[in-house]
Amino acid sequence: MRLAATAGAVVALVALTATGCGIRTTSVPVDAGPAPSRLPCEVSGDAPGTQDPAGVPAQVYLLCASGLVPVERAVRIPDGATRDSGPRAAQALLDELQTRPAAAERAAGFTTSVRGPLTVSGPRKGDPSDALRLSVQPEDLPTTALAQIVCTLAASGTVTSPDADVVLGGPGDYPVRGYPCDQRTKSRPDTAAQPRTPGAAPSGPAATPSGPSDSTGSR
Repeated sequence: MRLAATAGAVVALVALTATGCGIRTTSVPVDAGPAPSRLPCEVSGDAPGTQDPAGVPAQVYLLCASGLVPVERAVRIPDGATRDSGPRAAQALLDELQTRPAAAERAAGFTTSVRGPLTVSGPRKGDPSDALRLSVQPEDLPTTALAQIVCTLAASGTVTSPDADVVLGGPGDYPVRGYPCDQRTKSRPDTAAQPRTPGAAPSGPAATPSGPSDSTGSR
């Protein structure tokens, strides 16, 4: 009984000391959740450094607040090429993604994980006509970089119609595969959508592949 009384007094003393120090005691862990994002993720259309007077209006997907957000850009298309000219227009979009965001974009919270040098070429023999071959195997890119590329190409219409899979391959002999830009890809670009065989219908929610790279490399 004497030991129980002593233990009770110690507990009461600790609680009293914590209260006196302004510390609120609790008997269970408190999970307050992630801190709310204060990034605006929005850039004024006339912000300096985001528009090229000689460019063609286009959207590129950048990273902001752990998701993909489209940003309006004026993309300079090579002479003799058009927005629908496949690899050349796609290269112009890749160049935009590899460029460090302008000061106004960085202030709004935008970054990119697409690192250069990264080039693109057209389909090989046996590839679908709208396929693109990157200089790096798509699965070897950071998942966020691949998501940026897929959604930017899907939105531009340079490779395929909107909401369709973007067919990508690499420099090796591996076959090309289709990559969707769906809502999950936009909200969780760090978990790339499961690629599909070109022309295959979606089979349900995209699974998370065990890709070789999960780093973001944002800048």
